[in-house]
Amino acid sequence: MDIKNIKSLIRMVTQTDITEFELESDGEKLVIRRGSQVVTTSMPVAPMPVAAPAVSAAPVAVPVAPAEAEAVDDGLEEVTSPIVGTFYRSPSPESDSYVEVGSVVEKGQTLCIVEAMKLMNEIEAEYKCKVVKILKENAEPVEYGDSLFLVEPL
Repeated sequence: MDIKNIKSLIRMVTQTDITEFELESDGEKLVIRRGSQVVTTSMPVAPMPVAAPAVSAAPVAVPVAPAEAEAVDDGLEEVTSPIVGTFYRSPSPESDSYVEVGSVVEKGQTLCIVEAMKLMNEIEAEYKCKVVKILKENAEPVEYGDSLFLVEPL
């Protein structure tokens, strides 16, 4: 994540009523919170100094722990959103959905897309599983960590 993108994100947050924004990408996690916090930035791979803008937003990078699936009752697992964005079940409005309830998917197969700032992020299955329930509606906004699917590991 380069400094130009971070500044752009800070500008976006300060021009809206968003109070917190989180983004995960390539092993880096960026959290921007509005309030009376100090502005700091660090990357888990290598520190990168950032000049503090004259806004009260605090970008903070945190090491990423795999949070794709969390245990749920009845042996089901949750597939969660790794970023804030908009949930899409298909690559375009005219296309069929990537998966339906009852679909068996292989590891690495696309389950859905979460769009963040015009970037389409494919959410892939971490392991072979069966889709038991789809928890979000198409084009619904999602937050970091929101449950998208309930799946049964195979």
